[in-house]
Amino acid sequence: MTVSSVTATTPTATISANSTAAQAATINYNEFLQLLVTELQNQDPTNPMDPTQQVSQLASFSSVEQQVQTNSTLTSLLNNSYISQAEAAIGKTATSADGSVSGTISSVSISSSGATATLTDGNTLSLGTGVTIS
Repeated sequence: MTVSSVTATTPTATISANSTAAQAATINYNEFLQLLVTELQNQDPTNPMDPTQQVSQLASFSSVEQQVQTNSTLTSLLNNSYISQAEAAIGKTATSADGSVSGTISSVSISSSGATATLTDGNTLSLGTGVTIS
């Protein structure tokens, strides 16, 4: 199969939502670090922080960091999956759910609203529920 064209634009809405979630997690992550450092700087030398509490806070800190990295990795894997599926659709025939649009897929664009196929006749077709690809 010859690949004509696959446009891999990162889903804008997904990136915005993920960036917002990542920023919220990063803000909480940064705030946690600032609070921990402030707590250590301002503790009473005659009555220091309980080591058990300190280890517990550091474990929480590590857990949040790993969750942020996991979310980033999952987003990347999902985008790669979209691109692979789009590449596999090129050269195949797509028919809309109501049968009004049909043709051979020449390229696929991925955006926040999903995948959109451009057919060889210039028509576009949103690849969603009910669309048949053969």
